[in-house]
Amino acid sequence: MTQFPRTITEIQAGLREGKFTAVELIEDVLSGIETTDEQLNAFITLNKEEALEQAKQADDRGYGDDSPALNGVPIAVKDNILTRGLTTTAASKMLAEFVPTYDATVVKKLKEAGAVIVGKTNLDEFAMGGGNETSYFGKVHNPWDLERVPGGSSGGSAAAVASGQVPAALGTDTGGSIRQPSAFNNLVGLKPTYGAVSRLGAIAFGSSLDQIGPMTKTVLDNAKLMAVISGHDEWDSTSLPNLDRDYTAKIGQSLEGLKIGFPKEYQSDTVDEDIRQQMQQAAKYFESQGAIVEEVSLPHSKYGINVYYIVASAEAASNLQRFDGIRYGYRAEDAKSLEEIYVKSRSQGFGEEVKRRIILGTYSLGSGQYDLFYKKAAQIRTLIKQDFEKVFESYDLIMGPTTTSTAFKIGEREDDVVKSYMSDLLTVPYNLAGIPVMSIPAGFDRNHLPIGLQLAAKPMDEATLYQVAHAFEQDHDYVNQTPSN
Repeated sequence: MTQFPRTITEIQAGLREGKFTAVELIEDVLSGIETTDEQLNAFITLNKEEALEQAKQADDRGYGDDSPALNGVPIAVKDNILTRGLTTTAASKMLAEFVPTYDATVVKKLKEAGAVIVGKTNLDEFAMGGGNETSYFGKVHNPWDLERVPGGSSGGSAAAVASGQVPAALGTDTGGSIRQPSAFNNLVGLKPTYGAVSRLGAIAFGSSLDQIGPMTKTVLDNAKLMAVISGHDEWDSTSLPNLDRDYTAKIGQSLEGLKIGFPKEYQSDTVDEDIRQQMQQAAKYFESQGAIVEEVSLPHSKYGINVYYIVASAEAASNLQRFDGIRYGYRAEDAKSLEEIYVKSRSQGFGEEVKRRIILGTYSLGSGQYDLFYKKAAQIRTLIKQDFEKVFESYDLIMGPTTTSTAFKIGEREDDVVKSYMSDLLTVPYNLAGIPVMSIPAGFDRNHLPIGLQLAAKPMDEATLYQVAHAFEQDHDYVNQTPSN
């Protein structure tokens, strides 16, 4: 859009060298968003005044060796992550006017690192959706093709980064909501190990599945952002202690001798031919670098979608009980009794997809259904996790496609709920297992739409993911391809 660089690493170099100030950069970023967002609808709320003040503070701190890790770098935050004093809606009518009184831990860490929060990005309502089509604030458009979805639920974050509005953004991933939009937009997106990043201040969808993670243009940028937002949080009981947060430690190291498993379940004709071909090319590349790529099996992953939609919906039904029209959130104006407040506020405040999942979750937890649905799903989830553990006894990584198709057209799957849910086929098993997994750019299909390669590692071994992803990125030109090409 302008002469200003559009990656974290390049921005940091420009600020250090005095080529521009953070204030100049943020003014340009905000102007660019206002110019382009009418087409994309990537943002729900801009943080203009505070962003310019944060930029001024960054310039005052300076850009020496002792300056904060992301000093002056603009970042967008998905609008289901709390920001003190800045509206946080979860893309729902229910929270359309909700202003939090505190920052999520990740936002607090970003501010401590000197980052500039430029605004809140659009998403599927309460992060429930695979195309960013369920937002109360309108659909998001894919910058690679405005008639197509950007992926969901972190579609606003993906569109903002892919279009060059911002160099990086935070997303959340419950069943693929960072990785699928990253694949659809030629980005690097990480779902960290469960517990590596604090969930405090992320509006809960499926508490045993949700994770906050970074979405960036490059692997190095992703590692830098992950280093800032990760770490133990005493206020999050699922937060892991004693994490090694040197995520760039292995970048540049040889891939010689690494063992990579390629599950046969992810090579079926369920996956589009163009994507399968790119996966085979990726496997050949890893072999050319001295890695060993072998076919493995994850036999229970075929049940992943069924398990996910039972577990996630049950947890959502529980988590969303708090939105009742009484304490905060939308309250129906025509309610005349306490019962009507509950019923009408929730009926009017939630969108159709959210209500569908609440009903599904409530049913699976109900008397007489619990053993048949939720308990059985939890048992199969354990088998899925054990499949991964067995593979990782012999292999360092697992590779495969992020998605079964490239970005589909807006509205194409709105009337086919099952087809929409199947968009998560290749991503949900990793959430169920809680392991770190990343999507990186892996080429384009015949329509020049981006394809994502998914890499997964053992718990708390994000450093190996960054090592392998960086090597792949350096030897391919995908990262330099932009929607304007």
